[in-house]
Amino acid sequence: MDRISALRNVEDALRAFENGEEDLSETERRVAAVLRTYATEFDGEDAVFRAVGDPPVDGRVVVAPSEPAARERVLAAAGIEPLRDADPPTDRDIPEFDLERV
Repeated sequence: MDRISALRNVEDALRAFENGEEDLSETERRVAAVLRTYATEFDGEDAVFRAVGDPPVDGRVVVAPSEPAARERVLAAAGIEPLRDADPPTDRDIPEFDLERV
């Protein structure tokens, strides 16, 4: 599914909600399904990765060109600044997690 198709499907779901044809939970389900389909069929050099591990990163899904970039994006999405090689040692807790391609 390309971006335009995804946007049209989300728009259709919102229109059905506005017209009283669908309730909020059904609209949420439809929009989530569109996003899930869009993400898993993502075209291009980037891939879709899911974090599996400790909270608050477990289950986060990101699009990135590589595993290292995906790791950084997962941490950023969780509000955690990743450590850099040049950073001094720190007591900050960085959750442990693996990445799986979706």
